Amino acid sequence: MAAPTMGMVVTSHPLAVQAGVAVLHDGGSAADAAVAAAAVLTVVDPCSTGVGGDLFAMYWEAGAGGPVGLAAAGCAPAGMTVSALREQGFDEMPADGPWTVTVPGAPWGWSELLARFGRLGRERVLRPAIEAAYEGFAVSPAVAEEWELGANRLHPTAATVFLPGGRAPQTGQRFANPELGMTLERFVAHGHSPFYDGPIGVAIADAVAELGGPLRAADLAGWRGPDWVVPLRARYRDVDVFELPPPGQGLVVQEAMLLYEQLPQGSPAEADHYLIESLKLAFADAADHIADPRFVPVPAAELLDTDRLAALRDRIGPTAAEAPTPGTPSDTVYVCAVDESGSACSLIQSLYDSFGSGIAVPGTGLLLQNRGNGFTLREHHPNRPEPGKRPYHTIIPAMLGTDDGFLGCLGVVGGFMQPQGQLQILRNVVDRGMSAQDAVDAPRLRFLAGRHVGVEDGYDETVRAGLAERGHELEPLPRSECGGAQLILRTPAGLQGGSDRRKDGLVGPQNGGSSGCGG
Repeated sequence: MAAPTMGMVVTSHPLAVQAGVAVLHDGGSAADAAVAAAAVLTVVDPCSTGVGGDLFAMYWEAGAGGPVGLAAAGCAPAGMTVSALREQGFDEMPADGPWTVTVPGAPWGWSELLARFGRLGRERVLRPAIEAAYEGFAVSPAVAEEWELGANRLHPTAATVFLPGGRAPQTGQRFANPELGMTLERFVAHGHSPFYDGPIGVAIADAVAELGGPLRAADLAGWRGPDWVVPLRARYRDVDVFELPPPGQGLVVQEAMLLYEQLPQGSPAEADHYLIESLKLAFADAADHIADPRFVPVPAAELLDTDRLAALRDRIGPTAAEAPTPGTPSDTVYVCAVDESGSACSLIQSLYDSFGSGIAVPGTGLLLQNRGNGFTLREHHPNRPEPGKRPYHTIIPAMLGTDDGFLGCLGVVGGFMQPQGQLQILRNVVDRGMSAQDAVDAPRLRFLAGRHVGVEDGYDETVRAGLAERGHELEPLPRSECGGAQLILRTPAGLQGGSDRRKDGLVGPQNGGSSGCGG
């Protein structure tokens, strides 16, 4: 189908792209490049990602019939129970703080990817991140904006590291995190072990315990590690869409696209109406059913059953329906990479909300995620917190395929915007024939709650009017809530990349190739 590739890396920050491309140039695999870029992002975009967060990935080896999946999502500590949270005075899961910290999965996820698919070794892969941490870097525009927006979430010990001079760094200001450099050097020397049964793990537990949270060293040492999983596969038109199974929300993409695919789309406004209504039903199913399948069965096959989808489709009318909010925006990073052999990696990593829990671990330069906020305290719900359980996860890397094999990598950051952005970009590519860059740059909409829909600047006025006539209540959608997308497509002419203009990133080809640039 496609011409041989020289390799490509696409993500949301130039330094991360440069790191990944340099690794490819040195003979690294797509896994090496993706981890190199992700490690740099933990340094240069600390509000969105960190070593104290989780990671999900898919890897498609050249010539394979499909990808394998990696779920590096840590679990709830033994003390994170419904009764304990109630005793702390919580009627719902807290947004941040020590009672939202779960075991971080990213360090062990890096180890798994590099052990199975890497070629170069930890020192070469982590070198750019370590250099950036020690030497510092100029803060980029989108990161500076998000840093400022999330600064009030930082606990005092975190503020001493991430608010130099008492304020968020401004665009172009130089920022360094030498303590994080030392932490990354620990990973190079010893792998993930120090984060779980070594000194960094003890420091993580102590930081949470000091603030009254339930995480203990035994929770980190006792975690069994990431899982290699079989991705879920569903067909949209003539494209296979691969998503990871629960506890992630990839099912939302697949259910919504299968509903939407067979609904009327006579005009752009009609198509957008049915896209929104399909997403509402898919999010409602996710809210009711997605949880950790180790603890409760998640009926993925039943949710995507053809007869059930037909019955759901019959419930969608020509006007907007009321629906609960799927959730609020959050911060994440996504990396896609393809190496010269044609192997590809789709990787997403996050602290969840901006700066995660807001808690830094003294002496390490790292922040801890607030992924426990993904649980619910609703009675009898399958996603209630339990010791060793993983919460509902918003971060979802995607891969695309055809009967000829690998077609592309796709990811959209932004919490509950992720399925909405993925479906819109998929539609742009498959239905509208857009290039990778045009597909990620096109204005987006976002279902918010009830009949409310956020619409980005530049959205077609005729479509806006048509949505309003159908009962949708439109409001402006800020750039920070549109999601940031990254995309690589394999075409007959070679690789084609798109990096979202809403972020700071770009497309990095190795020794040439088709590329674009996100603003």
